[in-house]
Amino acid sequence: PLEFYFKNLIRIPSPKNENTEFGSSVYYAIQRLFEKMRDDPARQFPQKAEMLNDFQWYMHRHRESFIREAFERRLEYGLEILSNYYDEYIHQWNRVVVIERTIKNVVVNGVPIKGKLDKLEFVNKEVNVVDYKTGDPDKSNDKLKPPNYKTPLGGDYWRQAVFYKILVDNFGQKDWKVVSSEFDFIEPDNKKRYQK
Repeated sequence: PLEFYFKNLIRIPSPKNENTEFGSSVYYAIQRLFEKMRDDPARQFPQKAEMLNDFQWYMHRHRESFIREAFERRLEYGLEILSNYYDEYIHQWNRVVVIERTIKNVVVNGVPIKGKLDKLEFVNKEVNVVDYKTGDPDKSNDKLKPPNYKTPLGGDYWRQAVFYKILVDNFGQKDWKVVSSEFDFIEPDNKKRYQK
């Protein structure tokens, strides 16, 4: 109860941990990549070096969340995975996107809901909701499973995808329809492959 009081009612800031800050740094670099593409009159993605510079800028700006050795290790690792991620997907990414969209003031069956979505990809009014994940994709299989005998509510990511569909489909300000949800793993699996 005391922790809830300070975190949620008083809202005293708490330090971010290393894993959270690393994930935020990676996500920031990808977010900026898509924002720069969207702002470009020719709708071209910037060069890979720009994305890597944005990652480095964010890491240095939040350096206090890391011990020295961890900072250097995470910086090197982040540059490697982002470089490979860029090379893997640069010719495949949808350019009709909304980045970092907060949806609020949605009421479903009398329950108010809101959410912040990493990326919405469009084909006309049909939407693919993309959520970025850092971490080992091989360890996420149970989180992606729909309801079954063992997990009657489904895995964490499966429930997250269902929530996104409910949220976007009931967003009255737009005539959008979620046709798919995708979890895009920024870190490769054990075989150095990127998974969605």
